[in-house]
Amino acid sequence: MVTMEQSNGYTERRRHPRLVMDLPLEYKVVNTSRVYAGVAMNGNQTGLLIRSIKDMPIGERLDINVLFPRRFRLAHFEASAKIVWKDLHLEENWEGYKYGLKFVHIGKTGHSKLKPLLSVSDEEKQ
Repeated sequence: MVTMEQSNGYTERRRHPRLVMDLPLEYKVVNTSRVYAGVAMNGNQTGLLIRSIKDMPIGERLDINVLFPRRFRLAHFEASAKIVWKDLHLEENWEGYKYGLKFVHIGKTGHSKLKPLLSVSDEEKQ
């Protein structure tokens, strides 16, 4: 993983620095059944930055399932999160939204799966 500081020269001031992830995720609005796809762009212990084509309001609560490789298989962790900010996100041939998510609940199992994703070795920091 790459720290945000390494990726764009920005000096990180958060208590828990964010790390670049680029991981697929599935999510649904709490108390609904329709599942949507997105990408976790970066994250830390307290939340994620995701992008998606679905337009959602700030304050919306989501159940999320982040997928990641573990050895030779696909693993995942689940959490509940709240949208704390959003912004229009435009790229060549793609239009959607970026959302800042704050974890509302992540169980012990989810936290134990997230923690290694956020670990950055000393070699990667340099």
